[in-house]
Amino acid sequence: MKIGILGTGMVGTTLGSKLVELGHEVKLGSRSAGNEKATEWVKTAGRQASQGTFADAAAFGELLLNCTSGGASLEALRMAGAGNLWGKVLVDVANPLDFSKGQPPFLLISNTDSLAEQIQAAFPEAKVVKALNTMWCGIMVNPRMLPDTHHTFLSGNDAGAKASVKELLRSFGWQEGEILDLGDITTARGTEMLLPLWVRVWGATQNGAFNFKIVS
Repeated sequence: MKIGILGTGMVGTTLGSKLVELGHEVKLGSRSAGNEKATEWVKTAGRQASQGTFADAAAFGELLLNCTSGGASLEALRMAGAGNLWGKVLVDVANPLDFSKGQPPFLLISNTDSLAEQIQAAFPEAKVVKALNTMWCGIMVNPRMLPDTHHTFLSGNDAGAKASVKELLRSFGWQEGEILDLGDITTARGTEMLLPLWVRVWGATQNGAFNFKIVS
C-alpha cells in the first residue's frame, strides 16, 4: 500500500520505518520538499521510502497519517490540500498539546471538542480515525515490547475506515482484543484528554514505555 505521513518528528519517522519494514511504500511529508529530517530518514529507511511536501505525501498516499504537532495540524492539512484528502482514511495520531508555557504542556482543545473533530469538520470528505495517540511511539509499532496485554483506542464516524485502521494495527502486532473501538469521532475527546495524565505518569516514572489497560 502507498501511505503518506504528514510530519517528520519521532512519531512520523517511527511509524514510517515500521510501515516500510512491513512492505509499504511510504512518503514523508513536511512544509518543504528538502526537509533535513525527512532527507535523513529516507537515507536509512530503504528503497520504499521517499519524501516531499505535505501535498506530495497526501497525494501519494492511499492511506494517510497525521503525525504533525497538534497545534499545527489543521494548517498542515490545509497545505496538504482538501482534494488530496478526499475520500481517504486519515489516521490522526496528533495531540493538541501546547508547550508555550513550558512543561508540563496543556491542551489547546478539550472537554466539548477535540482536534480529531476539528479535522473531520474541516475536511468532511476525509475519513478521520483517531488512533495511537495515547502512548509512546515505540509501543505504537511494537506493542509486544510490554510484558502484559494493554489497549489502544479508535474513534471515527466511518466503520470501513476503522476496519482498515484495525487491520493496520494488527500488522503492528496489536491483538484483536486490545483494539477498543470507542465510537464516533466525538469520543476522541476522551483519548486526547488522557494525555495530561500520560505526561504526568511519564514525569513520575521517568519512563515512557508504558501503556493503559482496561480491566473489567
